Amino acid sequence: MAVLGIDLGGTKLALAVFSKEGDLISKEVVPIGKRAGHEVGQLITGQVTNFITKGKNEGVPLEAIGISVPGIAHPGTGTTWVPNIPGWEDYPLLEEVRAVAGNIPVRIDSDRACYILGEVWKGNARGCRDAIFMSVGTGIGAGILINGEILRGSHDIAGCIGWWALQRPYHEKYRNCGCFEYYASGEGIAKVAKSDLADNEEYDGILRKADPEKISSHDVFEAYEKGDEFASGIIRQCIEFWGMAVANLVSLFNPEMIIFGGGVFGPALPLLPAIYEEAEKWAQPVGISQVKLTGSALKGDAGVYGAAYLALSSVV
Repeated sequence: MAVLGIDLGGTKLALAVFSKEGDLISKEVVPIGKRAGHEVGQLITGQVTNFITKGKNEGVPLEAIGISVPGIAHPGTGTTWVPNIPGWEDYPLLEEVRAVAGNIPVRIDSDRACYILGEVWKGNARGCRDAIFMSVGTGIGAGILINGEILRGSHDIAGCIGWWALQRPYHEKYRNCGCFEYYASGEGIAKVAKSDLADNEEYDGILRKADPEKISSHDVFEAYEKGDEFASGIIRQCIEFWGMAVANLVSLFNPEMIIFGGGVFGPALPLLPAIYEEAEKWAQPVGISQVKLTGSALKGDAGVYGAAYLALSSVV
């Protein structure tokens, strides 16, 4: 038996074939480029067709397909809401993939759910019944496992913690991404750096030499690691936000483990002790003493592993 896991991101599409035991058989990554709307759908269905054909030719036919999307997957309609892809406000992804998959079962879920499913299957959450995957990349989201089941909410939107209100008063700039995400996501770190650079004319350090329109979170971390005080201030603020987020997750859900992943963790993994120290100030004291903070064992592959596990669960 082989299953196909697909992880749709904002910039690339990752596809991987797994055995039922979770062994990775093959993997491909395809850039999305400037595609939007149905062009992205055609990219996905074209790749699905290729993988189905390849599996038949190699004697390892696909028995199920799972897809991770960076937004909301509506199980009732099979449509998806993906804010980073223009034209995907209510996109009929399930219908399109089923049209090329034939009799092969297809399941779609949010990347939040797939990240924690991947870690439960083959990562650091193996054996856990209460664990959370906090993904910090372009945006911020949480895959929440409670009593061995994914927490979804009434309309499958649970875990959109980028919209957490962690600072007052409210500003209109939070509307499209949320307060937490505005300051402490990968995109948010870059946004804060650009804004603070414009407000701090006296600063003449590392980031001042960069093109202000092209500054990324990677640039900020690089300057931080070199001891740049301006960059250090931005990262210290992120530690505070990440620590408050951990505290809120601990106080609300009492998890055994919080797993950090996404592109920012990465370079931010060495900050976990500082994040825990910040969380201790805010969290329920017994719960914070019981939780473990760790990085993702699957790193950038958590989504495809989770999507494959989703696929496997539809046939086993």
